[in-house]
Amino acid sequence: MSKVAVVTGGTRGIGEAISIALKAAGYTVAANYAGNDEKAKAFSDEHGIAVYKWNVGDAAACAEGLAKVEADLGPVEIVVNNAGITRDGMLHKMTVEQWEEVINVDLNSMFYMTKPLIDGMRERGFGRIINISSINGQKGQMGQTNYSAAKAGVAGFSKALAQETARKGITVNTICPGYIDTDMVAAVPEKVLESIIAGIPVGRLGKASEIAAMVTFLASEEGAFITGATMTVNGGQYMA
Repeated sequence: MSKVAVVTGGTRGIGEAISIALKAAGYTVAANYAGNDEKAKAFSDEHGIAVYKWNVGDAAACAEGLAKVEADLGPVEIVVNNAGITRDGMLHKMTVEQWEEVINVDLNSMFYMTKPLIDGMRERGFGRIINISSINGQKGQMGQTNYSAAKAGVAGFSKALAQETARKGITVNTICPGYIDTDMVAAVPEKVLESIIAGIPVGRLGKASEIAAMVTFLASEEGAFITGATMTVNGGQYMA
């Protein structure tokens, strides 16, 4: 029986590529999404991947959603915490709501999505927890104090949990993508996009499939000796 993997934000952008790659690698995938029912249905119909709707920034919704996945598909042994949002603004103009919404979805979700699964992983002696951070959690970004703080916190969460679970056969790692060619980045004005690419040593945007390949490796048996690591996948834009 194939291992069950949950991917949050798993029907669009980087998450979509991760879901597809994990299925191709032989996993049974459950793709979480937050709001776009039409896109989620089209994704599920095209790829044959089950989709589940809940807000990862809500602890009760995560517990209920994960229980539904396990009832349908079996114990979750791999979780990819990919879902994230931005609510950009300079700090002196940022509202409490902008701050709290990003922290809830981008950071608190690490706890909300992992806590309901961790006992089962410990009992079975196997687990893969893969958390998607960002280059801006490493270097910071003007206008993103909320996002940068949340994404930096993801790495700290991963390192601490990796130490707690290493002897239980559970690995916990962080991936920090740079600028990836997704719809969100494509919407950036052309001159801004040109300046971004000019700052990337390899001279191009990353591909969602390149992030998905890293996830698939970390989820595999071949990645079993890697835990507490921060994998920087950004074309050399920031060298940690």
